[in-house]
Amino acid sequence: MLRNKALILVSPRGLLLALWFFIPFISFAQHKWVNVDSAFQPLPQNFHVYKTTDSLDGKPFIAYYAEAKLKEKNLNFTTDTSLKRRLTPLQFFDKNVNPLLVVNATFFSFATNQNLNVVIKNGKLLSYNIHTIPLKGKDTFQYKHPLGSAIGIDKNRNADVAWLYTDSSEKYPFASQMEMVALKDSSKETNGMYPALKKWKVKTAIGGGPVLVQEGKIKITNNEELKFAGKAINDKHPRTCMGYTKDGRLIVMVIQGRFPGIAEGATLTQQAQLLVDMGCVEALNLDGGGSSCMLINGKETIKPSDKEGERAVPAVFIINKK
Repeated sequence: MLRNKALILVSPRGLLLALWFFIPFISFAQHKWVNVDSAFQPLPQNFHVYKTTDSLDGKPFIAYYAEAKLKEKNLNFTTDTSLKRRLTPLQFFDKNVNPLLVVNATFFSFATNQNLNVVIKNGKLLSYNIHTIPLKGKDTFQYKHPLGSAIGIDKNRNADVAWLYTDSSEKYPFASQMEMVALKDSSKETNGMYPALKKWKVKTAIGGGPVLVQEGKIKITNNEELKFAGKAINDKHPRTCMGYTKDGRLIVMVIQGRFPGIAEGATLTQQAQLLVDMGCVEALNLDGGGSSCMLINGKETIKPSDKEGERAVPAVFIINKK
């Protein structure tokens, strides 16, 4: 006798229907990442490179990520930027005497070559977030003041993602560990607007946005950071992003895109899901599109989408072998 159990008899046709409904869920399972260290040798211990060509949402897909153990003393995490000019990742590679990894990072102005996000190198602020966005239409004389996000690594090699207020008169940025709605008023000045923030003392940091992952779950803060307008977060593009895991692994990912039938890119939500699947507890988006490029030992991973090849950028994140 069966107690507290249900006995379900399924016909062959019913079984086929059940399998038909189940298959789509299988297709969205975690991607298969293949170790491709052999293509980028020599590599130090606790640093690895992975690639996937699994389809994404039924579309062709190519992505790479580098994984580095934050506590590995033979690895050094840093940044570099250029003054009033832009360099290709390969030029940054040459400038920094052949580092292990070079990846694009900050958003920037094509007109002035200015970084639009924070850059910290050896504990020193080299670039600042843009905190004032002029509104349009009837709000022409109104401004919004968002806090941009960044990922940082402190002297003890702990990573953190935070929302930052930066000021050239301050030695350190000021950080919030929670997203904040952009303030709105008629002033271009932001002094004193965020009194509750705390000093963010990190050795290395690079900014971008929006944040994609918080507490191991997808939580995209585009509405707070004001990075993309309308439904642009649902568009597929080449992408660059960074995050870290609970067990102390730094993840640096690039996604190839704008190659129809070969590699069509990812939305911000799809990008966030990939990072969650890897175990990231926090992660953020960096500048993408034609800027997306990651070099390992000077060798390209994804193919940049610009027909000219690597796009010149004003800042990069770097991992060096000691």
